[in-house]
Amino acid sequence: MARFIEFCINHPLLVGATALALAAAIVIEVRLRGRAGRSVPPAQAVMLINQQGATVVDVREKASFEDGHIVDAINLAGGELVANAGSHLKKKRPVILVCDTGVQSARLVDGLRKGGFESSWSLDGGLAAWRRDNLPVVSTRKAG
Repeated sequence: MARFIEFCINHPLLVGATALALAAAIVIEVRLRGRAGRSVPPAQAVMLINQQGATVVDVREKASFEDGHIVDAINLAGGELVANAGSHLKKKRPVILVCDTGVQSARLVDGLRKGGFESSWSLDGGLAAWRRDNLPVVSTRKAG
């Protein structure tokens, strides 16, 4: 123990950097655990859609939505989602938010849950993960 104290006294920058790295790791872990349970992988999303009739809400821009989206998804841009959720969604039905990578939709889940939509989820990995798993995507873009 005496050698440890001596080491700490002789190397304050090294000890300080180690303490900061440990504190940062703890903060990151706590934040990640706080978000756990707010996203679902594509396979679980399929089960929510098929078994519980989950509503899929694509929060991407209209042009991206038209290029390809999950079957029967509705398009509500992120800004209008929380404000207009009550007129487009049912509170008792699960809601799955989808964006390109899962980052934007993960942020929007908290606002939706605060609005009373307790069964709201973000698609983990977004539409990229959905496509990677070879799940169906439809396009509504008109050829021309």
